[in-house]
Order: sequence, then C-alpha cells, then structure tokens
Amino acid sequence: MFKFFKRVKTVVGSELNSMLDKAEDPVKMLDQFMRDMENDIREAEAAVAKQIANEKMLKRKYDDSQALVDKRMKQAEKAIEAGDEDLARRALEDKKNHQEQADSFKESYDRAKQDSAQLRQKLDEMKKEYQEMKLKKDSLKARAESAKTRTKMNRTMSNIGGDESRQGFDRMEEKVLRYEAEAETSEDMSTESRSLDDEFDALEDNGVDDELAELKRKMNKE
Repeated sequence: MFKFFKRVKTVVGSELNSMLDKAEDPVKMLDQFMRDMENDIREAEAAVAKQIANEKMLKRKYDDSQALVDKRMKQAEKAIEAGDEDLARRALEDKKNHQEQADSFKESYDRAKQDSAQLRQKLDEMKKEYQEMKLKKDSLKARAESAKTRTKMNRTMSNIGGDESRQGFDRMEEKVLRYEAEAETSEDMSTESRSLDDEFDALEDNGVDDELAELKRKMNKE
C-alpha cells in the first residue's frame, strides 16, 4: 500500500515524457494518479483504525488480567491474615496464572502500540506527500495546458504563413494588377479612336462656351 507513492513519484517525474510520447493525456493521467493516491490513503486510514482498535482491545485485556493479579494478591494477603494458608496458596496459584496472561497481553499490547505508532507516522507521511503531489499536479497541469496552447497557436501561425496561402495572395495581387493594366489600356484606346470630327466638335463646343460667358458678362454690366 505505502509503496504506491513511490510509483507515483516515478510516473509523475521520469515517466511524464514517456506519457507524452505515447500520446497519453498527462492531465487526465495526473488526475487518475491523484484518485489512486486518495484511495490508498483511505485504505491506510482504515488499516490504522483497525490497528488502533486491536491495540485498545489488547490494552483492555491486559488491564483486566492485571486487575485480577492485584485482586488475587490482596486475597492471598487477607487469607494469611485469617490464618488460612490453603486459601492463600490457591489465591497465589490463580494469581500466577493471571500474571502469565497479563504478561502475554502486555507484550502483545506493547507490540500493537508500536505498530500503531508506525502506521500513524506512515499515514501522516502519505498525507503530506499527497499534498505535495497535489501542488505539483496543479503545476504540471498548468504547464501541459500552456504547452498545448502554444503548440496550437504555432500551428495556426504556421498555416497562415504557409506557401499555399502566400501563393494564393500573390496570385490575387497579380490579378488586380492585370485588371488595372486592362483599364488603362482601354482608356488609351478610347482616346486614340477619336475622329477628327470629334475633335472639331470639341473645339466648337469650347467656342460656344466662350461666347456664352461673354454674353453673360455684358448683360451683367448693363
């Protein structure tokens, strides 16, 4: 159970690049690792709780056995005071049996207490490591999202400046220039195609305009 966290460290650290190479989504994988760690912590908490319960049970049995030892000792003393050695002997024999049980329960209790302390310490370490991994996960997720965004942006910019787009733009520019050239050519051809009559008509039109202007000037004076 507790070895899982070492596996997670390895995956999150040295195998992160391997996940990317295998086209695995690191964000989803990191979330899955955290869920697995949470499950391990819950299992560890249950194991610790079970061990603590076992420790308390052994402590209670030890206390009960030791209480009987103390009781039989007092009874033996009372029997001696009453002059009943046989009763005192039987009390001491029973005390001996309970003392053996008490010693056995004490040994088991001490061992269980030590195991509980070790399990608590490991559980605390797991929770601390989980918090550290959670912070690291958030950082890695942010870095992964940033990397994906940069990659997408770079691909978009690359497509904008690609040969196909640039060639299409140049082709349209050339087409516009051709249209402009055709328009200028048609204007030149229209000017060249004017006949002599057209030119004389233009001169006559200019004479009429001059005469009209002179007439208006005279009428204004009058």
